[in-house]
Amino acid sequence: MSGNAKEMTSGSPTKLILGFAVPLLFGYLFQQFYSLVDSMIVGQVLGKDALAAVGSTGAVNFLIVGFCMGLCSGFAIPVAQRFGAREYSMMRRFVANCVWLSVAFSVVFTVIVCVLCRNILIWMQTPENIMEGAYEYIFIIFAGIPTAILYNLMSGILRSMGESKVPLVFLIISSVINIVLDLLFLIVFKTGVKGAAIATVIAQFISGVACVIYSVKKYELLHIKKEEWKLNPNICMILCSMGVPMGLQYSITAIGSVILQTSVNTLGSDAVAAITAANKVAFFMCCPYDALGATMATYGGQNVGAKKLERLWPGLLSASLLGFAYCLLALAMAFTVGGPLAGLFLGQDGAYLVPDARMFLIITVAFHPTLVLVNVVRFMIQGMGFPNFAILAGVMEMIARVLVGIWIVPPFGFYGAAFASPLAWVLADAFLVPAFFHCRKKLFKLLGESKATIS
Repeated sequence: MSGNAKEMTSGSPTKLILGFAVPLLFGYLFQQFYSLVDSMIVGQVLGKDALAAVGSTGAVNFLIVGFCMGLCSGFAIPVAQRFGAREYSMMRRFVANCVWLSVAFSVVFTVIVCVLCRNILIWMQTPENIMEGAYEYIFIIFAGIPTAILYNLMSGILRSMGESKVPLVFLIISSVINIVLDLLFLIVFKTGVKGAAIATVIAQFISGVACVIYSVKKYELLHIKKEEWKLNPNICMILCSMGVPMGLQYSITAIGSVILQTSVNTLGSDAVAAITAANKVAFFMCCPYDALGATMATYGGQNVGAKKLERLWPGLLSASLLGFAYCLLALAMAFTVGGPLAGLFLGQDGAYLVPDARMFLIITVAFHPTLVLVNVVRFMIQGMGFPNFAILAGVMEMIARVLVGIWIVPPFGFYGAAFASPLAWVLADAFLVPAFFHCRKKLFKLLGESKATIS
């Protein structure tokens, strides 16, 4: 076996999860870091209205790009299962069909969302003073969908084989390039917010191409033979049965965010700017939960492929405890440095918004233990091969955000919006935790191991 592929089907679950999640964590941190720097530069150089313009596109950005990320993560699950079962020829066939499907989705999605881009922003009641900036930014991000799919697909395939360090290295390199390009476009060329979007797309492209080159050179397991490149309808169906539900899970969750953002937009650009600043800090703090979630997708997929179902619960428990421990640190950070960090995005003309941003952040972080379970349990279920349950959890999150947007934001305003995500996480957990035990029981029965002791 070439490269640094790692099997997660034997050994201490805690040790394996930590070893896999830590490189992922640094990857997410750097991804958020250049997103943070991107926003800081926009806020400091162009002002709070420009920051609000970029922030107002966050929900619709997640709606579309989030689907692409979920799609690629879903595609990687059958690859992880074949890798865990050591069916390497079949694994390569799945990888080949991942490529064909990704090309198709890239073309269709890019065309559709670019055409509808302005109409979406109008429907979201984007404030008039930030409309043009929002359109310029999100149109370029949407035009770069193929680069986002390229990186997420290749990093997903590498992670499915237990390799979490290499995508991190390339992400760090592209992050540095992104920051340099931000400064170049915004300060030297004075391109406005569209320069920040161009820098992001270029960074994604570099990451994706680097992953492709590394995979071809270092992994003999990924040297796809001519006959393995054949488009296979059955394999495509399996991939879509995993990828599309995971993509929809992201998008369904995002629909609630879009409706919530629409309500927030009616509060004015100041509220949008304050929430954008708070969310930028919150997203950075959430990186450990994202890393644990991605780890559990690979852990669950490999162990199901190897038919080692008795390892599922210990792995889930270990990941959850690790996440809960970090929650205490996150809350301390929100209280002590949350305000100054939010102020970095708001600039001098938005300094008066810092107290609101800090309080929004504290309320959100206080509910992070529920977010731990959302990520760990949901991605474990997806790795186990039950993506439809993740969709239902996404529906719960969507309902919560819609209810907050319709019933709570209008009377309670800014602080009402702060409880949208916490309520969404609570409702999702109420579904996900029982769903995990149901799915595990079903797997024992399907694989003929119903008599095995369930930990």
